Amino acid sequence: MPPKRAITIHSDDEGSAPESSPASKRARTQEDSDTGLASRPKRATKGKGKSRQRTEEAVDLVDEEEDAVEQTAPDEDEEKRFEEEHEEEIRENLMSKGKAQGGIAEMGIIESIEMHQFMCHKYLTFQFGPQINFIIGHNGSGKSAVLSALTVALGGKANSTGRGSGLKSFIREGQSVAEVTVCLKNQGEEAYKPKDYGKTIVITRRFTREGSSSYKIKSKEGKVVSTKREELSAICDHMNIQVDNPMNILTQDAARQFLSASQPADKYKFFLRGTQLSQLSEEYQTCLENISQTQKVLKRKSEVIPDLQDALEEATARFREANKAREQRHKADELKKELAWAHVQTKQDELQEKLEEAAKLSRRLPKIREQIAAANKEFEESSQLVQAYEEENHNLGSIGHLHEMRNEINSKLKTNKQKLATMNNEEKEMLRGLKRVNDAIANLDARIQEEVKKDEDASKERRDDLNRRLEEAKVSCDQAERQLQDLKDERQQRGPETEKIKQDIQKLNQEREQLKRSIVECQEQVRMCVERERNKVARFGTNMDRVMADIQRTRWHGNKPVGPFGLFVGVKDPAQWAPIIRVQLGALMSGFAVTDARDRKTLEKLLKGHGNRNPSIVISEVDLFDYSRGEPPEGYLTVLRALEISDEYILRVLINQAHVEGTFLAPTRSDADSVLLQYGRGGTAWSGDLYNVRRFPEGGGQSSVIHALSMGDPRQQLFTGNDATADKQRWQERGMKLEQQYNLLSQQIDQLKQTETQKDREARSLAKQESDMLRRSRGLKDQRDSLQIQVNNDMPVGISGLQDSRADMVKEKEAYESQWQTLDKERKEVNEAQRPLLEEANVIKKQIEEFSELQVGIQNKISVEAVRRLNAQNTATHFSEKLQAEEAKVTTAEDVVKTLQTEFEQWTAKATEYCERFENPRKAEDVQKNLEAVQTALREREKKQGATVEDMTIEVNKKKAALETAKKDLKNMLSLNRALRRSVKVRLAKWHEFRRHIALRCKVYFSYHLSNRGYYGKVLFDHVNGSLQLKVQTDDQTSTQNSREKDPRSLSGGEKSFSTICLLLSLWESIGCPIRCLDEFDVFMDAVNRRISMRMMIDTANSSNNKQYVLITPQDMTNIHVSPSVRVHRMTDPERGQGVLAFQ
Repeated sequence: MPPKRAITIHSDDEGSAPESSPASKRARTQEDSDTGLASRPKRATKGKGKSRQRTEEAVDLVDEEEDAVEQTAPDEDEEKRFEEEHEEEIRENLMSKGKAQGGIAEMGIIESIEMHQFMCHKYLTFQFGPQINFIIGHNGSGKSAVLSALTVALGGKANSTGRGSGLKSFIREGQSVAEVTVCLKNQGEEAYKPKDYGKTIVITRRFTREGSSSYKIKSKEGKVVSTKREELSAICDHMNIQVDNPMNILTQDAARQFLSASQPADKYKFFLRGTQLSQLSEEYQTCLENISQTQKVLKRKSEVIPDLQDALEEATARFREANKAREQRHKADELKKELAWAHVQTKQDELQEKLEEAAKLSRRLPKIREQIAAANKEFEESSQLVQAYEEENHNLGSIGHLHEMRNEINSKLKTNKQKLATMNNEEKEMLRGLKRVNDAIANLDARIQEEVKKDEDASKERRDDLNRRLEEAKVSCDQAERQLQDLKDERQQRGPETEKIKQDIQKLNQEREQLKRSIVECQEQVRMCVERERNKVARFGTNMDRVMADIQRTRWHGNKPVGPFGLFVGVKDPAQWAPIIRVQLGALMSGFAVTDARDRKTLEKLLKGHGNRNPSIVISEVDLFDYSRGEPPEGYLTVLRALEISDEYILRVLINQAHVEGTFLAPTRSDADSVLLQYGRGGTAWSGDLYNVRRFPEGGGQSSVIHALSMGDPRQQLFTGNDATADKQRWQERGMKLEQQYNLLSQQIDQLKQTETQKDREARSLAKQESDMLRRSRGLKDQRDSLQIQVNNDMPVGISGLQDSRADMVKEKEAYESQWQTLDKERKEVNEAQRPLLEEANVIKKQIEEFSELQVGIQNKISVEAVRRLNAQNTATHFSEKLQAEEAKVTTAEDVVKTLQTEFEQWTAKATEYCERFENPRKAEDVQKNLEAVQTALREREKKQGATVEDMTIEVNKKKAALETAKKDLKNMLSLNRALRRSVKVRLAKWHEFRRHIALRCKVYFSYHLSNRGYYGKVLFDHVNGSLQLKVQTDDQTSTQNSREKDPRSLSGGEKSFSTICLLLSLWESIGCPIRCLDEFDVFMDAVNRRISMRMMIDTANSSNNKQYVLITPQDMTNIHVSPSVRVHRMTDPERGQGVLAFQ
């Protein structure tokens, strides 16, 4: 396989590159001469002789002319000797290859293709085989669209398909967009970016009628890896796919032209393009043209060297002349001194003006402060009223007992309603029984009348037997009813027991879940203790050790941030005061303090970067003020007095942030209230039982519950008074105790669940017994009723017996009526009991409503005062912001004064350094005018010289550097150009060697392929004139024409096509692309030639290693033997403009 070369993906509007051979298009060059370029022509310029002489001494430059190399015909003896040396080796390789089975390519072949709205296809897709693929179908079925789609998808030019001049022509009629997708195999050791693409590269090209076109290069899973055309070029280059190479994809029109009407020159051009020799030739030609052009440029550059030398000498002479004007600058220097002190005087006047402006701004601040004080006073008054109303609301008490009474009464009312519902159900049951009895009495009356008419001679023995069986059935039925009722009573008794067990299990489960959460929280505290053992600042935040290190490395505008505060704060009595102080100050212990507001954002970004959300950052100057005036007398315990703070700066920060010097501590809520009452000035106290107690100076107060920290809260690590190891042991012991409680609860739950299971089992057993007994009772009742009917219908009964039965029914009716009267009486009693309950419920409801109205009124007052307080707060905030703005203006004015003062001092110092003080200078404008007049006169003189002395110095240095750079660059470029010329000559020699080897291989393979038909022929190459001729002798010519070879044009259509196919197969052996596509290669062949050509192409494809063939033919494959390596794709005619193409 020839070495891989870069392949360019052309756009659709690119023209075709010209094809030629190096021999016919360009002249060769001989070895470069060692002499330099010739010196430039003589010039009629005086004084240039020395300059030219110095240039020739510095650089020896001689023109390098490009000598033409005449193209001579190749030596026939040498060519014959070359063919004798290599022909046998090529034949041996050919014969051994024909016997071996070619391998399947691991990359670069087509796995599948998919077309949407492309040419005549609405949608078409199929899978390619890895070796040989035949696409067959009638003319017009869209076979050639496959090759066009393949060319377009892989970036080929649209006009190379022979089916259109642009992408728009490929879009299906009536559609606005088309899309083509090709899947390339990408396996093996040389796969292209296998980590990104996997085993298949999916290339999708989408184009529209508006002219837009886009690529999507995806992996097999559908992930888009790239959308750039350069990536597609890299893939084709890596896989050696040459989509515009006519040897790789021979379209229908190109195949017909090549098979039927190609000339020797066309075949030679086809040979060069297919083997990429023409591309190499054009690139070498471009290289030689560039080298020649560079040589001409270097020749012109060598002629500039004397001019640069002359320019240097002229600049040096002008510099010497201009240096004489220095004395005329003295007057200008004196004026500059006066101008310097004039500027100092101007700056002093500006400073005085800004001092007056700053004083005016400062006089506006007291009035704003008075407005702030008034707003704060109104805020305090509103706050006191809000507090008083809240106290009044608190004193209203609670109506919880009323809600309890209402709930109790509602419960009784509900119970009575349930009783009434039960009575109604019983009443309905009684009415149904009464109806049954009445029906039975009516039936007996009818039977008595009928019995008179019955035959008195009926069998008495049968009646006795029925009566006996009826009595037995009645007894059994009564026993079953009693047993059924017993089972119901037992089940009802066990129901509450089972429900209580379930409630107990639910309650214990909740307790166990709480214990489980507590155990997890203990484990988290143990983990924090372990982290604390390794890193003492771990309890204050995430990655706090890294934060501290970054703080040390970072540059700050002010002092370095101080923190976390917890490093400097401890509790004197942790056992008593640590719980309340953790809750109130724990969040602040992770905070930092900075002295410059500009450092806040830097520190905040640093903390968040290490995973600390919402960091606490305090901006505070280092002001160690006296805070003793804010403390109560010594007898009172404050938060500050309960703390141990090792840093005075942190102590002041906590005073400003948490008012720790004036907040009291007490063991209990009542103690805190007593301390504040005793203090008598109002204030705030924290109690050890977690209450926040407040007292106002005017009287009254309030207290609120402080929620304790959860066991898993990181603040539990603060103020323990122990080291990390002791705290870890304490939490571990606590966790073990919780686990013991957890296990004990689990055992209790398991026991209860076992009991519950047993109860459920017993309940199911009772339910089953009850169900069985109910079925048995119903069966006995049915048996009894059946016997009763037999007795009544079939057996004559005496009138007296029927009358007795009627009497029983009457008694039963009276019993129902008596029960109904009792039930009605009980119902009236329940209704009587409901009346006082309803009246009491209404009274309680009215009391609750009255309380709610009173409470709403107080809350409305609180809302009004809260709004007033909010307005006062907003007013205070507004004027505070205004005060800050005014203070900022004062600060800005003072900063301007400081800046002007500094500038005045600096200007004075610089003026002093420049010259002695100039007393009573004129205005700067006047001095500037005089100075400009003097400088103008000086410039007029310098103008005659062309530039200032400084400019002259710079110009001399530039001319000198330009001369040296030109000499050095010219020398280096000459060396490079010689090396490039030698390189191209070596490459040209290799090009001729490649062409000779490829041509010989083509000759051998052509003869071999012709022999499959019994023909003899050869390929004649004329590299000088650029032609390729075929000489073929058929089997019938051997006897008739005395073995005289003839031109293919005299052959029949089938013979000509077969010969051209042999040539094409021979040329295919000389290219490295893994894909060969050929469209309608057999249109001019007869059946015999087609069959042999097909077999020959299949054999060649089978023996080819890592190659894939796509062959399109309108003929069928009935007479062709299809091996497992051959895949045939049959296409039916598309229903143009209607539906989807049927594809098999």
